[in-house]
Amino acid sequence: MVKKHKKLGTFLYHFTAVLLGSVMIYPLLWLIASSFKDNSEIFVNAFSLIPEKWAIAENYQSGWNGVGGVSFGKFIFNTLTVTVIGIVGCVITSLLAAYAFSRIHFKGSKFWFICVMITMMIPNQVMVVPQYIIFKKLGLIDTLASLIAPWFFGGAFFIFLMMQFFRGIPKEMDEAAEIDGCNKMQTLLHILIPMVSPAVVTASIFSFYWIWQDFFQPLIFMTDPDKYTVSLGLKLFLDPESASNYGGMFAMSFVSLIPVIVFFICFQKYLVEGMATSGLKG
Repeated sequence: MVKKHKKLGTFLYHFTAVLLGSVMIYPLLWLIASSFKDNSEIFVNAFSLIPEKWAIAENYQSGWNGVGGVSFGKFIFNTLTVTVIGIVGCVITSLLAAYAFSRIHFKGSKFWFICVMITMMIPNQVMVVPQYIIFKKLGLIDTLASLIAPWFFGGAFFIFLMMQFFRGIPKEMDEAAEIDGCNKMQTLLHILIPMVSPAVVTASIFSFYWIWQDFFQPLIFMTDPDKYTVSLGLKLFLDPESASNYGGMFAMSFVSLIPVIVFFICFQKYLVEGMATSGLKG
């Protein structure tokens, strides 16, 4: 009887897991299937994942050609530029701030740390207006620099994440490095950073995802289609005044997902390690 109940529990567990997994992955499968369908079929045959008429070459070719003379490759290049430089700036500044708050005693450190943590409560939409005014005075509006610059001020979440790792390292390591003649920057570079590499990789993965999929800031700061990122480029496929290229849009939506999926697969073990370790330290 107990064995029978155990089998029933195992069956219900796997059935629920498969059901929930199917619900979660269906939108992605629908996106991929729609990128294979003809424009006239996408919404008529919406629930089916198997196209009646295959239009793979047409959709991917028309999507890659882009809109208004700007190819989709240009949108990807702009997004890669913003993402790579933004990640470097975000990780470096967050690392330096976390090191200062966790390993260096200076006047007002607790006050400034509280100020940094408070910024986690402020919605990004609230910060856009002052950012727009500042960038306009600096002449950065409609440039990729306006999308990159905010990331060079670090992120409260990443600072807190890295601080958890720094706090787990004995301060005797700093003292030993100082006795060996290292200054604070050398201690950070040669001793501490290798020990907090999971936090650095975790911050890189999160910042990659957030920068890559950002739609709001490019929408506010950019006006020239030649400088659009992927998120804005996809919007151009929808034209309310003429025929929209849904097939091309879905095809390029899938293409824009590929770098995210590859990046996540390559570094997922560091993400799990970083989140698990930081979450257990007080």
